[in-house]
Amino acid sequence: MTEKQEKILTAALELFAQEGFKSTSTSKVAKKAGVSEGLIFRHFENKDGLLEAIIREGEERAKALFADIVLETDPKEVIRKTLELGKKTGFNRESDNFWKLQYKIKWELEQYGEHKMEPLQRALTDAFSKLGYDQPELEAQLLLINLDGLATRFYLQTNFDIEPLISFIKSKYGL
Repeated sequence: MTEKQEKILTAALELFAQEGFKSTSTSKVAKKAGVSEGLIFRHFENKDGLLEAIIREGEERAKALFADIVLETDPKEVIRKTLELGKKTGFNRESDNFWKLQYKIKWELEQYGEHKMEPLQRALTDAFSKLGYDQPELEAQLLLINLDGLATRFYLQTNFDIEPLISFIKSKYGL
């Protein structure tokens, strides 16, 4: 990816996260990125192409985040590492635009992208199975739904402190 493409994607990401995808024009992205609108169309075809590039980047980042968990053999470590994903994704106010947009997309465009979670779902199901849970698949799903809700809350509620709840969940699983 060229430097200008990266500038365009960074500007689009920031504007989509702040103002929403539907409210952001390509001309606004071009202005923020310091490029011509034509360059956006040349590299990404249209605003949807920009969004697709950002979503693909999210999928790649998710795969990278999940790799360590998926390869883990200790079931308790799988759960612990899953609960600590927030630290890896940048749960901090300075660098959260990328992940904030990933969460906003699912609401604004009604696109959840559950396929991104499949490797993590399988790893957790296997972990809960090894630990003897009666319904490991449902336990894994419940944990992921709880984490999804916590992340949504983190991104939408100012000063939401996620750490006490992560600690609470860890204690429930004996971690």
